[in-house]
Amino acid sequence: MSFNVQQIRKDFPILDREVHPGVKVIYLDSTATSQKPESVIEAMNTFYRRSNANIHRGVHVLAEESTAMYEQARVKIAKFINAPSAHQIIYTRNTTESINLVAYTWARANLKSGDLIILTEMEHHSNLVPWHMLAAERGVRLEFIPVMDDGLLDLDVYRSLLFQGPKLVSFTHMSNVLGTINPAAEMIQMAHEAGALTVLDAAQSVPHLKVDVQKLDVDFMAFSAHKMCGPTGIGALYGKTTLLEAMPPFLGGGDMIKEVKLRSFKPTTIPSKFEAGTPAIAESVGFGAAVDYLSSIGMEEVSAHEHEMIEYALERLEEIPGLKIFGPTADKKGGVASFTFDGIHPHDVAQILDRHGIAVRAGHHCAQPLHEKFGITATTRASFYLYSTKDEVDKLVEGIYKVKKVFG
Repeated sequence: MSFNVQQIRKDFPILDREVHPGVKVIYLDSTATSQKPESVIEAMNTFYRRSNANIHRGVHVLAEESTAMYEQARVKIAKFINAPSAHQIIYTRNTTESINLVAYTWARANLKSGDLIILTEMEHHSNLVPWHMLAAERGVRLEFIPVMDDGLLDLDVYRSLLFQGPKLVSFTHMSNVLGTINPAAEMIQMAHEAGALTVLDAAQSVPHLKVDVQKLDVDFMAFSAHKMCGPTGIGALYGKTTLLEAMPPFLGGGDMIKEVKLRSFKPTTIPSKFEAGTPAIAESVGFGAAVDYLSSIGMEEVSAHEHEMIEYALERLEEIPGLKIFGPTADKKGGVASFTFDGIHPHDVAQILDRHGIAVRAGHHCAQPLHEKFGITATTRASFYLYSTKDEVDKLVEGIYKVKKVFG
């Protein structure tokens, strides 16, 4: 399938919606959540209409179909990120739960007071708060790789921190605010040379770039379906087999056990060991359909389109007097443009843009420390995906000039 953005847009029914009379939506909030193609919506509808049943328990036709679809999706996800085995894919609710799973299982089993975890100043709260909680409970030490003025990480400081013998390095592959694409393979190699394990928050990279866990040699990687054309309520944790097998269970209950007695239990093998209770079955089917959709287009094509979009967006936005864009140049970032505008509060910018059908996000984007780093409380964020167009960028620019007119 050759990349044709106008053809791709036809796959997303919500893009035809009028959000105000005569005003179609211009959706520039894909970093928060992506829209869903018809194939994903129909895959989930078909599951509920034809195959709905609980998994791994029944021997009737519906149960066997449901189980097969649930596990087939896992295989697709593993292939999408080039995991050696589908058993290394753990279904979770989202990226946040995936990182918490590592913090509650591997970290609590292996870290003690004084052990060092290295994070960065650009992390989403999902990759900060679990470690804060661990620090309060266990006394582990947290240190942070600084973000420089250009939106890039200071790798010289990272190198100096590695001399302190960290046990874990956890960082985002792509910033949800700055769009910065961090040199993950290099940072992971450096961490391993220092004897540390790695966690990669790939919520913003897996939907937009070709990500290969074997080439990265990452120990754990977390991502979500809803940011990659899939449903909400389901995500994945990839982990190296030896680590997952050695980790204790996260949640207790049905489906994660091999044997239960009144006074003891034995957990089952991975991946089921970490998937207690009835899971998000229809959502897994949607996750698999989203992977099929993106694979049919090609992640290199998606990435190339988004690079073209962000280049054009930065060029147009930089024309606007009083607008300040945060983050690196287009060649070092994904399709994210966060900005402030002439002392006008970001929420006011977003609200006025909404009157013209333009959906952007305003606030701290669950990255308060990063905003504090730049001396601001919030930004307006426009984000782009495979269905975004240059015409939508032009309308965003027109909308910002209308904001300026409203505020004089």
